[in-house]
Amino acid sequence: MSMLSVIEPATARLMAEVPQAGVEETDAAVAKAKAAFPAWRDVAPGDRASLIHRLADALAAEHEELARLEARNAGKPIGSARGEIGMAIDTFRYYAGAPERLLGKTIPVAGGVDMTFREPLGVVGLIVPWNFPLTIASWKAAPALAAGNTIVLKPAELTPLTAIELERVALAAGIPEGVLNVVVGPGRVCGQRLVEHPDVAKIAFTGSTEIGKLMLVYAGQSNMKRVALECGGKSPQIFLADLEDLDRAVSYAINGIYGNMGEVCNAGSRLLIDKPIAGAFIERFIERGRTAYRAGDPLDPETNLGPLVTAQHRSRVLDYIGRGKREGARLEFGGDAPELPGSYVNPTLFSRVSNGMTIAREEIFGPVAAAIEVNGLEEALKIANDSIYGLAASVWTRDLA
Repeated sequence: MSMLSVIEPATARLMAEVPQAGVEETDAAVAKAKAAFPAWRDVAPGDRASLIHRLADALAAEHEELARLEARNAGKPIGSARGEIGMAIDTFRYYAGAPERLLGKTIPVAGGVDMTFREPLGVVGLIVPWNFPLTIASWKAAPALAAGNTIVLKPAELTPLTAIELERVALAAGIPEGVLNVVVGPGRVCGQRLVEHPDVAKIAFTGSTEIGKLMLVYAGQSNMKRVALECGGKSPQIFLADLEDLDRAVSYAINGIYGNMGEVCNAGSRLLIDKPIAGAFIERFIERGRTAYRAGDPLDPETNLGPLVTAQHRSRVLDYIGRGKREGARLEFGGDAPELPGSYVNPTLFSRVSNGMTIAREEIFGPVAAAIEVNGLEEALKIANDSIYGLAASVWTRDLA
């Protein structure tokens, strides 16, 4: 088996080498999960709940080690990484309560009663991205395990280290072998094989829209397995003139795009601002946004802006910034990279953006905000919905209607 090099984004140095799976290893993981399924399905609900609680406890015992690993592997500020590992632990605790509450329905019908039952599907393939590696893995793995499914988890090849630790911790916590399996390898090999595999009953995928469409194709070409997708976004944050607290709105707008370096599917990257407040809003955004995030070593507690995941991705984000300038948007601050090793990009704000510009239409997946001035709610909604994306949105107003 070949080895996969894992690069630390903050230093661009080799962090680890892990065995790289291919089709053969993916098939073996599916076979293990299939063999383990009958026994896991038949575990009594209370016992399954206890095992998932034990897994949560075992993760909690290694909270700091996992957070430091995530911070280094994904380029996350350590404070954010600690919070995200805590969220993953909470997710397993939450779903540990589900096995005893997976109830069917009893429905009166002519001549008798119709009864429905909730049963596990079998082997579930989980494909997760690099921006929230263990957190998103927990969102998929915890409910799948609680329902009695066995899983094959494929982390992004850029950020596999906490997924590998999850498999180790699960075994140590008493989750039977074969119930939770991790394969590390390229999406075009391991991910595609999982979706095409006839023994996989469902795929849960988070990633790009382009690859999400292929998930549906591969599933249709195999056993027509169920597919759950969470893909890209270009989420609008609408700020109407009647909002009550401008300072609070600006703070949320800043965090909504610069948090996690903008590497967030539902990042609020389009700021749709009502014209009566646009000048004051942008002025305050500039004043606070240019200094709100400090780039540095992800393990430094003072750092709240880590590097982007790779140098290649940094180049992509900087290219979008260049296109924004060329297409006539006004660069208010940022637009460059700090003088640090690693793949950093400074928080960036463009004003005078129209919704036809590239920076307003395409998912940048970096710390780049596009401010668009609008004339009231009707125009704001028209512009907000003029997008191929529909992942998330927000409206700041005092008028609930």
